[in-house]
Amino acid sequence: MPGDKSISHRAAMIAALAEGTSRIGNFSTSEDCGATLRCLEQLGVRVSRDGSDLSIEGAGRDGFRAPASPLDCGNSGTTMRLLAGILAGQEFESTLTGDDSLRSRPMQRIIEPLQMLGAEISSSDGRAPLTIRGRKPLMPIDYELLTPSAQVKSCILLAGLNANGRTKVVEDQATRDHTERMLHWFGVPIETGDAEKENERFAAVTGRTVFVGHDINVPGDISSAAYFIAAAALLDGSSLELENVGLNPTRTLFLKQMQSFGLNVTVGNVRDKSNEPRGTIKVETGYDSPSAANNSESSLTLRSALIPQLIDELPLLAVVGSQIDGGIEIRDASELRVKESDRIAATVAGLRAMSAEVEEFDDGLRVNGPIQLHGAQIDSRGDHRIAMTFAVAGLIAEGETEIKDAECVGVSFPEFFELLNSVVE
Repeated sequence: MPGDKSISHRAAMIAALAEGTSRIGNFSTSEDCGATLRCLEQLGVRVSRDGSDLSIEGAGRDGFRAPASPLDCGNSGTTMRLLAGILAGQEFESTLTGDDSLRSRPMQRIIEPLQMLGAEISSSDGRAPLTIRGRKPLMPIDYELLTPSAQVKSCILLAGLNANGRTKVVEDQATRDHTERMLHWFGVPIETGDAEKENERFAAVTGRTVFVGHDINVPGDISSAAYFIAAAALLDGSSLELENVGLNPTRTLFLKQMQSFGLNVTVGNVRDKSNEPRGTIKVETGYDSPSAANNSESSLTLRSALIPQLIDELPLLAVVGSQIDGGIEIRDASELRVKESDRIAATVAGLRAMSAEVEEFDDGLRVNGPIQLHGAQIDSRGDHRIAMTFAVAGLIAEGETEIKDAECVGVSFPEFFELLNSVVE
């Protein structure tokens, strides 16, 4: 699998904030991570790249320079939201923009806490372009996330590195902790608390800490691996082994969910590298219905605290649900409406086009199963995860499936169709 996109973004940005050189192996080949590198270069950070190997000369917290033109984040919400946190602590003005899709996505969720920290931000009704007039030092804050979001949490923590004191982020539901792990790997003092032990779930940094470059090896992207796992689990006669895949506990719920459906997915050779767990995922064709696997009916409903940890895989799980006894229901997932596309509407439309029976809700959907899908024309809506999801659906459908704007997969996984062709006989 190509390098994990979420980890690659954070590795590049934190390396840029460090003093000295960082070398990053297996950096993501995605267009999104390419946007992060281009923005860093515009800010005066020296980046050298050889395939998936990367070298970054850190500018330190105070070494960024004002960009000569707006910073184009492309389609990458991670680039915009995390970089906004870094720019909030710089003593110059900068503008973050992106493509039509990114400019339609909600940014008020980062504008509010960054203004509390002391930055001045102007926007287009809470959306990009964002013009940021930073200050140094920022004022430390305690902030409780209003929406479960690792991007918002990370934005605040990165801004907190330039605050004069301790900045703390509290969250009700667990989100990805790649930023906390990466800061720890670089030697940045970071406090974390688990709700069961500390009565609240939080992460906190103390600003103005100097830290130095570090070498990083990025694990394979589990969100990219998910499409291959689903395809192998659903296609008769399949056997697939994926090596060096990231197994961060905040990202592995997809694997547990597949297992709860009765699908044959196992994990082995687990070890830590660069403060991120990784291992080998094996998939064999085989299915025991949830009742046979001693699972309750509720295992086929995804909602509440499960949603933030499955957010990227929910459209794919809807396709998987069309093939299992009882189908699947997804609720409390209104965040899908403000991704690169309205992923609830796109998933419902695609499944209905393929003859599935689907009910749409404001915050999710229900698809009945099992059902034989039929090939159809699918509108990806320019969304990489919708295109990859319905490529898997097309493999298990009768007849031909055509996906419009399939090249959008380059946003996260440029090699997707080539790699898929290499493993499908």
